[in-house]
Amino acid sequence: MFPEKEPVYTYPHQLRSRYGETDKMGYVYYGRYLEYFEESRTEMIRSLGFSYARLEDNGVMLPVVHTEVDYKAPVFYDELMKIEVLLYDIPSVKLETYYRVFTDRREAPHILGKVVLCFMKEETRKPCRAPADFIDNLSSAVES
Repeated sequence: MFPEKEPVYTYPHQLRSRYGETDKMGYVYYGRYLEYFEESRTEMIRSLGFSYARLEDNGVMLPVVHTEVDYKAPVFYDELMKIEVLLYDIPSVKLETYYRVFTDRREAPHILGKVVLCFMKEETRKPCRAPADFIDNLSSAVES
């Protein structure tokens, strides 16, 4: 699932699992991880000085076109998670994001994930290149 090279950018985000996100076994419900990935990705973009709202204000949408999640070990209620968002390439039309979910209870990741999004013109609903200012902000972060 992950490319066999070093990421060009990594963003760490922390979340704590809440009671309403767990199932009867006390495990975080499997469908919640895509929501965790979305929050982490949104905050990664914000940390670059850009936001989803700014993309939308500029007529660019970013729909999800593909997901993968590999469940290695459960995360329990009230555990603090470190979610790493990894980028292996500067995007052009697609933004490929990868995720690793850790807790202090385990050295290896609990969850591995991949989400692919496509930059799309709101007006035409057709794929487009990532906005130049988005690429510039990401490239600056990669270089520092």
